[in-house]
Amino acid sequence: MAAESEKGSVCVTGAGGFLASWLVKLLLSNNYIVHATVRQPGDVKNAHLSEFENASTNLRLFKAELLDYDSICSAVEGCIGVFHVASPVPVPKTTVPNPEVEVIEPAVKGTLNVLKACLEAKVKRVVVVSSFAAVGMNPSWPKDQVTDETCWSDKEYCRTTKNWYCLSKTEAESEALEFAKRSGLDVVTVCPSLILGPILQPSVNASSVVILKLLKDGSESLENKFRRIVDVRDVAEALLLAYQKPEAKGRYICIAHIIKAKDLIDLLKSIYPNYNYPKNFTEVHEEERVSSEKLQKLGWSFRPLKESLIDSVENYCKAGLID
Repeated sequence: MAAESEKGSVCVTGAGGFLASWLVKLLLSNNYIVHATVRQPGDVKNAHLSEFENASTNLRLFKAELLDYDSICSAVEGCIGVFHVASPVPVPKTTVPNPEVEVIEPAVKGTLNVLKACLEAKVKRVVVVSSFAAVGMNPSWPKDQVTDETCWSDKEYCRTTKNWYCLSKTEAESEALEFAKRSGLDVVTVCPSLILGPILQPSVNASSVVILKLLKDGSESLENKFRRIVDVRDVAEALLLAYQKPEAKGRYICIAHIIKAKDLIDLLKSIYPNYNYPKNFTEVHEEERVSSEKLQKLGWSFRPLKESLIDSVENYCKAGLID
């Protein structure tokens, strides 16, 4: 395990994505040498990675696919730490014709390939990005009990409700922790909720679409459900903490703010009154008690929600995604 003063090479899978890009930026600014896996190193959608501070000397791009074990081994070789961020995210509310092949297998087999490669390369710690999707989909969890790291999404419930993303993240995280137990590999998992914040990559990711939709889609009637939100920069910091702190172990819920949809819209309206927000809300009665206390005890803190929303909207304007 890397102490805070010791720097070395670390690998980040799926480095061109929303969260992974911020993590690569953070690691480079902390003087780590980063092995970044991408599908096509020459693709323009990965060009932003080479613009980060220290990238010219400390960033190496590796062409790798999660289901191609040898390509993962090449990227992981020589690294003391690995951050497994890559995972398939189906487009919300679309039908997945073959969920086992398209979503679940790449998530589970891809994670196991990364962990096997880490074991072979004698990596000291692996931080796996899971999701609150692997925690909160559990209808039998007692309503009056705080949802913490001991809560797992019910796989059968995910399957019955065809929530393939939740199932894939639950399967992948539980397999990762089982692998750690069997092999002795040091694995820590982090479970963020809906991730917002400014985009570094040129394409729009699934979680950013959520806020863009709120700003644009005025005709929609919205369920007034709780939204669990965390800033992408704070998640990157959480991942670095989970890697650097020797005492980190097991899984960590990573949520900064829990807010009803209507309150979120009201907050956005107070800053940006002229967007086409949803006008109607359907009331939903639900309890919401979730704790990120374990992560905060590790030293994690997060920025105010207002700051995340302003930074997101200003970034979307600059990128031409909204006027």
